[in-house]
Amino acid sequence: MPEAPPDEEPSLPSLRVEELDVTYGRALSALRSVSLTVPHGGVVALLGANGAGKTTLLRAVSGTLRLHRGAVTAGRIRYGGTDLDGRDPVAAVRAGVVQVPEGRRVFAGLSVDENLRAGGLGLSRRAPAQVREARDRVFALFPRLAERVRQPAGLLSGGEQQMLAIGRALMASPRLLLLDEPSLGLAPQMVHRIAEVVRLINAQGTAVLLVEQNAGMALSLADHAYVLEVGEIRLSGPAGELARTDAVRRLYLGETTGGTAADGQGAA
Repeated sequence: MPEAPPDEEPSLPSLRVEELDVTYGRALSALRSVSLTVPHGGVVALLGANGAGKTTLLRAVSGTLRLHRGAVTAGRIRYGGTDLDGRDPVAAVRAGVVQVPEGRRVFAGLSVDENLRAGGLGLSRRAPAQVREARDRVFALFPRLAERVRQPAGLLSGGEQQMLAIGRALMASPRLLLLDEPSLGLAPQMVHRIAEVVRLINAQGTAVLLVEQNAGMALSLADHAYVLEVGEIRLSGPAGELARTDAVRRLYLGETTGGTAADGQGAA
């Protein structure tokens, strides 16, 4: 059985995915008996090849799965005291769980400021001071966005659009941030900047579930990691320990090793 992170205090919210099955349509099984935990304030990395089911898992947690014609057919998703399986994205956001989708998907025709304001629309009864506080937090993390606050998002560079996508999610003041391939298509310097921002966001108290094909970056940020293969969890453990296993070094870090996968558990 995959090793789970240690339990945190019961009063602190954590994400618990238990024996989750997801299908698309009537026949395509995307996830099978997937269990995963993100402790309060932790960073957990989810590794796997294209098509392994990583994005599907994030969609199931964030409530966007039905928008892609997927369905949870078994298992449970719980964040703190809220059951999220079968709920819509608004319910997830109100529980404190927000996803940054792969490919950024900013509103190209809207300004940076309008994109940020859209990030908090799912929350009711927010005082103007809370909105300003959230926006100030985004601008402190991403000063470049403050410089381009009136500029249409479609005219930003790819790295700036990724900053905006993360900033828009932070406008909802999440307690758990779901990041789907935040470094995809970015120059190395910008990848380094995004990694720094993830560290800062976590240091400010937000837990992170990170889906990332840049395994080196993901494992350097994470406390715990899971390896997903064809819809099933194959390996899990402390990120530093997984980074030293032959399977992860060979398949995800691009290293050549002389031995076999740790404990005979490859991810091929």
